[in-house]
Amino acid sequence: MAALELKGNLLTLMVLHLLETNIDNIANQLAEKVSKAPMFFQQAPVVIDLNAVSDENGIDLLEVITVVRHSGLIPIAVRGGNSQQQEMALSLNLGILTNTIPTNECAPEIEDPSISIPSQTKIVTQPIRSGQQVVALNGDLIVLAAVSHGAEVLAHRHIHIYGALRGRALAGVNGDSEARIFCQQFNAELLSVAGQYMVNEDLPEDLLGKPVQVYLQDKSLKIISL
Repeated sequence: MAALELKGNLLTLMVLHLLETNIDNIANQLAEKVSKAPMFFQQAPVVIDLNAVSDENGIDLLEVITVVRHSGLIPIAVRGGNSQQQEMALSLNLGILTNTIPTNECAPEIEDPSISIPSQTKIVTQPIRSGQQVVALNGDLIVLAAVSHGAEVLAHRHIHIYGALRGRALAGVNGDSEARIFCQQFNAELLSVAGQYMVNEDLPEDLLGKPVQVYLQDKSLKIISL
């Protein structure tokens, strides 16, 4: 009997893009973001993207990792960076991820244009309760019931919720900036489209409890009434 299986998989990972090397600025801004949705970020695995600071050999990755862990996130790998930064990452027991196409970070590479990943719509008829997570990685997710507080729904493409949205909804998790979220009763804990997110405290109060759609416009989330 086999003792284990080692398989490739398509997982949604949070990416922390470092845009400068000042550790105080990084710590302050990360703490501010985490404070808006602490339950969402708590113990979440994160990849540290070094592409924007690859010319800075003096970056202190150990300090960055300490800040990330202090915020409640768990650093697991770095992406990009120069050879010195990657050697430092390996010495700190982090993995190294290769750069991918930024518009679809998690998608597998397809060399033959005649081969495509079929779009598959996932339909959920039961309420999604607190602590549950439902994922549609190859297409739309349609929920014919409510998404409770503490529940999470994720989709490669669009999310359609025909009940109340009280939990977290993340559309375009593979980087699809054309993805949208539609719901009949809007009161989300957190919204995200292609990695751009908004937490409950920032939602427009005049749209709470109403039918809305959510999409990206100029790299920011736009929420309008249906």
